[in-house]
Amino acid sequence: MQTYEDILSALYDILGPFTDENVSLDEGTELAADLGLDSLKVMKLLLMVEDRFDISIPLNVLPDVRTIKDFAEQLQQLLAEGS
Repeated sequence: MQTYEDILSALYDILGPFTDENVSLDEGTELAADLGLDSLKVMKLLLMVEDRFDISIPLNVLPDVRTIKDFAEQLQQLLAEGS
């Protein structure tokens, strides 16, 4: 089972290409406001995360995801449900 820290580390790796050099990633980083992710980038991000963790992310969790921490917690819950 993946720990929260493992998930967070993987998210930082995945988000690297989406990040401007002036933005440092932490749990409080907002995906839309700080990283400027538009809907197309969000969909690309979801595909990358699904591939990395071998899960399917339902779109209805997206309204609850604002920060990297929110995303990591949602992933942790999805991974726990799948095991």
